[in-house]
Amino acid sequence: MPGQIREPGRTVTSRVLAVLDAFGPDDTGLSLAELCRRTGLAPSTAHRLAAELVEWGGLERGDDQRYRIGLRLFEIGMRAPGRRGLMEAARPFLEDLYEVTHENVHLAVRDGHHAIYLDKITGVRAVGAPARAGDRLPLHATGMGKALLAFARPELFAEIVREGLPRYTPHTLTSPELLRRALARTRERGFAVAAQEYSLGTVSVAAPVLSADRRHALAAISVVVHSSRANIDRLGPAVRTAAMGAARHFSRPAEDGPGTRGG
Repeated sequence: MPGQIREPGRTVTSRVLAVLDAFGPDDTGLSLAELCRRTGLAPSTAHRLAAELVEWGGLERGDDQRYRIGLRLFEIGMRAPGRRGLMEAARPFLEDLYEVTHENVHLAVRDGHHAIYLDKITGVRAVGAPARAGDRLPLHATGMGKALLAFARPELFAEIVREGLPRYTPHTLTSPELLRRALARTRERGFAVAAQEYSLGTVSVAAPVLSADRRHALAAISVVVHSSRANIDRLGPAVRTAAMGAARHFSRPAEDGPGTRGG
């Protein structure tokens, strides 16, 4: 469970962090009892810390008495210069990609063994549940994840395999050799494809936003379509072009003017 830490003698900071970490990506609200269960904190301690976080703005408490992540944390997260710079650099190209495809378009970065959404544009023909900023995806079963993994340090592949390749659908690549070939294909053509590997009925086509030396992926841009509309010959080049544009824009020297790399 998220945030489940049970150990004596924790500092106040570690307890506060445990309260915040108790919220999983699918949680819309947690009761005090759920906070206690996930953090291992006594009810009085959890209540006091949660009240302080509510006063500061890190948490909100609804009429139903359940706690939710507050806007203060979102505001602080948006101040991270590297992530903000990526989002600013990529946004015009996400918009261009949406205009070309009218499908769901996403921007994500790698965080450990997962891809995490930073930005999205949802099309009127959205497939599946709309993605949210902060949602995490497996690297091996999504187009976004494959694009990031294909241009990551070589040791990461071994770590992912050692951790296990969970099967999400009958089409998920759970064979290390098949995944290795898919990543080689991604490097060869400049974009990745995940056909119904994470959710049935959807195809994700993604391309890496590469560093200036083109040795690793700073982020990835993807378009997600219904499998019946998955024209890879059209979507692949479109996504790759958007990712290349975002990479060039992000890597421009700061003196080029507004809208360039943010730190």
